[in-house]
Amino acid sequence: MSVETRLHAVGGSLSQAALTSGAEVLAVPVRSGAEAPAAEIASFLPFTLTELLTLHDAKGEPGEIIATPIRLGEQVRELLLYGVGDASPEALRRAGAALARRGRGRTAMVAGVPSGDIGAFAQGVLLGSYDFSLRGNLSVRGSAGPSAAEGTAGPANGRKRPLGTLGVLTEDGMTEAGLARTEAALARGAVVAGAVALARDLTNMPSGTKNPAWLAEQARRLAADSGLGVRIRDEEELRAEGFGGLLAVGAGSASPPRLIELSYDPGQATAHVVLVGKGITFDSGGLSLKPNEAMKAMKTDMAGGGVVMAVMGALHSAGIGVRVTGLIAVAENMPSGSAMRPSDVIRHYGGKTSEVLNTDAEGRLVLADALAYADTVLAPDAIVDIATLTGAAKVALGLRHGALFATDDPLAEALTRAGGESGEPLWRMPLVEDYRAAIESQVADVSNIGQHGFGAGSITAALFLREFAGDRPWAHLDVAGPARSTSDEGDISKGATGFGTRLLLEWLATL
Repeated sequence: MSVETRLHAVGGSLSQAALTSGAEVLAVPVRSGAEAPAAEIASFLPFTLTELLTLHDAKGEPGEIIATPIRLGEQVRELLLYGVGDASPEALRRAGAALARRGRGRTAMVAGVPSGDIGAFAQGVLLGSYDFSLRGNLSVRGSAGPSAAEGTAGPANGRKRPLGTLGVLTEDGMTEAGLARTEAALARGAVVAGAVALARDLTNMPSGTKNPAWLAEQARRLAADSGLGVRIRDEEELRAEGFGGLLAVGAGSASPPRLIELSYDPGQATAHVVLVGKGITFDSGGLSLKPNEAMKAMKTDMAGGGVVMAVMGALHSAGIGVRVTGLIAVAENMPSGSAMRPSDVIRHYGGKTSEVLNTDAEGRLVLADALAYADTVLAPDAIVDIATLTGAAKVALGLRHGALFATDDPLAEALTRAGGESGEPLWRMPLVEDYRAAIESQVADVSNIGQHGFGAGSITAALFLREFAGDRPWAHLDVAGPARSTSDEGDISKGATGFGTRLLLEWLATL
């Protein structure tokens, strides 16, 4: 996992905690409005905190940091006044991420944290310190474990090492019981952040290493480490059982497809949920070839599958009480003499057929198999799939919101609420019945792209998936926009973001 910073609760005063731990940096929270906090550390300064905030015209906004040197004991240290806004969970995530980035290269920091969601603050710190790099690592290809995705910070990639440790001081931490509560909240935040980091690691891994067999091996290791059941279907089993979508999409690649099935059963569960993830380890577009620029980010086209794997691995540690099955439909979409062609007709799991009009609309073809299998064999109480499915969703909603489609209002409301609380917002989009005509086919049950000038590419893609999800409650998350980022911002890192991990864990925790 590409997160090295460690968090722990501390008691006493900020100065005492810094002296005890040898921290080079101390941090004091400032709420919106730039009112000076009542901090005992101010007595070590030749000026007031109010004067310092006024000098820098500080507003206390989340992520804002003002620094000044301070002598404490025999050592000069750095004092940070960091903005926490209204101390909401989202503000604390941003504040924590800013502290983590400012703390790069430091061994230890102690920070006062206002009352609020300490778990959200922990997530911000840990995800803000996330790093992914393969520089200096010459043994990547063929490596068998998630450790191959670990960042190599420091001289190897020209970046300072992540902050070593962060001691967290809260008002609640003044007593032994309060320290225990703070420690528990930090641990909960670390579980979620660790899952997000794993999703990022898997998604950021170059496709030269990350073929379907490699991703399946990561699932085996994850299952062994997390106490999950696991079944991996190879190409022969897929052929024998009729998973035609996976076979068709993977037909052009030298690396055959896989269907990963992970299962979690806490015992005495009254509900069963199936999570389905798109696992296209590289998407060239197939014979409907993408231009070069559009291919550069396509190692991340399995982001949905990475999220499902990461969520499954965190279920036990997060104390989730429902039964969950994770399906990751894994294939590499490549052009070759054996690749699927425009006008091919695919017979999916369960017998329904689709006409291929564009081989670059491949994600829905593999998801269709997994959804049909989930519906007819696993028979869960609800199905949720997540995929980097359409550029149209990104055009509609930009890079921060995921598109939500659902056949069940309570399910849609619960997922939307979980997205808001976890900092991964969703916006519900309509399943427009009039647009169903766009995916009609003259030779198959459905076609894999919309026709007849309807547009609405994300809606017609969702309507295609609905054909395979049966009548049970189903939701589709199109995360093509927020699954990737071109820069570090808040607790988001450049590259894969792991979007969907937090919201699914939040949702599952409420069931």
